Amino acid sequence: MTSSGTTARWQRARHRSRPTLPMSIRHVVPVEHVETPAVLLRRRRVVAAVSLLGTGLLGVSLSAKPGSRAFYGLTAAVAATWTLGGLLSGPLHLGWIQSRDQRLRRPIITPVATGVAAFGCFYGCALVARHIPLLDRAIGDVLAFADEGSTPMVVATTLANGLGEEVFFRGALYGALDADRAIVVSTAVYTLATASTRNPALMLAAAAMGTLFSLQRRASGGLQAPALTHLTWSTLMVCYLPPLYRRAHRTS
Repeated sequence: MTSSGTTARWQRARHRSRPTLPMSIRHVVPVEHVETPAVLLRRRRVVAAVSLLGTGLLGVSLSAKPGSRAFYGLTAAVAATWTLGGLLSGPLHLGWIQSRDQRLRRPIITPVATGVAAFGCFYGCALVARHIPLLDRAIGDVLAFADEGSTPMVVATTLANGLGEEVFFRGALYGALDADRAIVVSTAVYTLATASTRNPALMLAAAAMGTLFSLQRRASGGLQAPALTHLTWSTLMVCYLPPLYRRAHRTS
């Protein structure tokens, strides 16, 4: 087949698939969830209380010895706090993604692909950070929980906390804020909560990923997109970042 024929086939396939491609993350789906003042007041009260409790538990959990029963118990308590707090705050929504043909569907492929891309970016950043002593030590402290713990348990607690964070921060907290400042404030609170770990690498990750998750929340109007991205990214980080990072460290 000639190169011109291959190009023509590629252009036709691209033209046919274009209507099914998702809109930009800046596009907000035309679905609104209106809450009564009573529901909003309850949500804000629950969010305020759970934010303090969850932040305190998070700081204590990462002070525990990696792989210990205390660590797994505390991280489970953190996940339960975020999840229950989010569910008790009021109604939550899964959200939608809109393609260029204006059809709405539940977001699956796009958020998973976004999580994979985010892992690639973070791996590249980790390779740079290993040359910065402060960040290198911070990343090493985090990776110790994966290196010294049971892999299935570490993955399970990571996923439970990732889902809980989305239920609370992009569900309850985001829904409790005015739309024009929800992204900035929810990301700031998420980053401040992570500051309780006293780990600069985790704080930088929270600021970057919190912004992405909040943008997904605004665009889709719900939790499914940021949750799938978070779970995909977290799984890849906990399973593949430690060996890749250690290998790069040995060869540098």
